[in-house]
Amino acid sequence: MTLLLNVIWFVLAGFWLAVGYLVAGIVCCILIVTIPFGLASFRIAGYALWPFGRTVTERRGAGVPSLIGNVLWVLCGGWWLALIHLFTGLLLCITIIGLPLGVANIKLVPVALVPLGREIVPIR
Repeated sequence: MTLLLNVIWFVLAGFWLAVGYLVAGIVCCILIVTIPFGLASFRIAGYALWPFGRTVTERRGAGVPSLIGNVLWVLCGGWWLALIHLFTGLLLCITIIGLPLGVANIKLVPVALVPLGREIVPIR
């Protein structure tokens, strides 16, 4: 079932979300100073591409640099990314067919809001 949901997600939303996060990651890596944000964008892109069967957890030992980076991320645009994921997730939850896709979109909210100091792991 996870594979089927991931394929449906990939076709309907995941590919374009991943492309968006990849482009943002490339731009952040070109700007040198924002490389940590670029790496976080690449991590989110992988998660946005194939979200079912994986979850976001806090990385131990992330520390103060991740906290400072997350504050900068939220101020520079993480809040609107999270709002977009939340809004589209709620819209998808209106229909029964879109419900699992809406849940997957809502699962992206925490990592879109504060991506540093997090890791994406299999659910098993």
